[in-house]
Amino acid sequence: MTDLRSRRLALGKPQSDLAEEVGVRPTDLRKWERGLELPPHDILRKLAKALSCSFDVLEREQRVFMDEATPGEGYRTEHVNGDALIPREVQPAAGMLRVLDLFCGSGGFSYGFELTKRFVVTGGLDLLTDRAETFRTNHPTATTILRDIRNVGMSELGDAALNPDIVIGGPPCQGFSSIRPFRALTEGDKRNNLFEHFALVVAGLRPKWFVLENVVGLLTHGGSNALPQLLTAFTAAGYKTEYRVLNAASYGLPQNRERLIVVGSREGQKFEWPKPTHYTNHRSMAGRSAPKVYVDPLFNPQVQPAVTIMEAIHDLPPLQSGEESSAYRADVEPTPYEWRMRGDEKRLTLHDATRHSPRMLAIIRKAGRNRAALPRGMTSSGFSSSYSRLRPDEPSVTLTVNFVHPASNKCIHPFQDRALTPREGARLQGFPDRFVFAGTRSQLVKQIGNAVPPILGQLIAEALAEQW
Repeated sequence: MTDLRSRRLALGKPQSDLAEEVGVRPTDLRKWERGLELPPHDILRKLAKALSCSFDVLEREQRVFMDEATPGEGYRTEHVNGDALIPREVQPAAGMLRVLDLFCGSGGFSYGFELTKRFVVTGGLDLLTDRAETFRTNHPTATTILRDIRNVGMSELGDAALNPDIVIGGPPCQGFSSIRPFRALTEGDKRNNLFEHFALVVAGLRPKWFVLENVVGLLTHGGSNALPQLLTAFTAAGYKTEYRVLNAASYGLPQNRERLIVVGSREGQKFEWPKPTHYTNHRSMAGRSAPKVYVDPLFNPQVQPAVTIMEAIHDLPPLQSGEESSAYRADVEPTPYEWRMRGDEKRLTLHDATRHSPRMLAIIRKAGRNRAALPRGMTSSGFSSSYSRLRPDEPSVTLTVNFVHPASNKCIHPFQDRALTPREGARLQGFPDRFVFAGTRSQLVKQIGNAVPPILGQLIAEALAEQW
């Protein structure tokens, strides 16, 4: 195989070095290596030269890679280790509203539904083994399906989830194509993208409601045509839909994290969007014209200031690079948010700091609000937000899958000379300390960074429960 990533790894070239050599952003190179789109021809020629291979061969093999790449997060190398249907360990209680979570990942979104005590998760599907294991561990009432959604029959899915009342999920946006007329879609058609499969499941299982969450970028994807086409598919399936951009910081999460939420009702009900409880001074990524749920404290004095980073993590003991701790601080009183995350937990987990190199530690000690705050010449590349320190008196910026690596994003602790620990990241994402993550450290960090905050799931579930 001579696709971009395979060739680069064979030559032992770091991704950042190759990006710098051909004059592209590392984020673009990552996108091409994941098979999300083909590089422009002029860039592909530079890449072929840098990788010591033929342009024609590289282009042909990259196209093959894109056709065969596993949809969803991660590289194509992260294939399913098996094809499994893992039965539930606990039978769901009678009278609860049943939830099916598609593309469930770690299950943070559906975990929020269960926090309401009105919903029970009865099924979840993902194609990555560690994500499915995390989901299974935290959702004992759910049957976990470890498989590509394109290879799951509708009746099997409905039976596994006990004919759910609501279907939720966040289809990965990779490879979003122009949606064909909905009635032309058929189950098992390999041409369907993941959004189309989500719509097919909704049409096939006929839940009373569905909730689709995704990145704000879907609003403008495909020349702003992708979302209207998706909504048309749901309308053709018989659902009245509404959508808004929600910032989780407006509902008590210590992180500015925006998500596009699409809600659909089979019975044509209007969804009453939850009113914000907190105010955050955040510039939305959605643009001025996008439908957003926000609050102005001048006209609503009842709202509280947004929860800050230190209000979420100050009960965790200080660490140096490479250190870890399994005990909460005893010399401080936890904040209300920290008590909410701690619950009855007595032992601290996942609070281990990345072991930084001497060079990285030198950069971290000089870090400020953005990369421009570093002495000139200290770094040669990176985003403006790389190598920068978080503000203690504000909500966090949006976490990424690399929040333990300062070279990739803004993730340096407000006061300590290190990146955030996995536990601190989980706190900023609203995962209770009792939530168990499966997999290696690098994989659980990805799970945390990719997750939909349980707090967001909970507030949507509470609004749905009131309107049921």
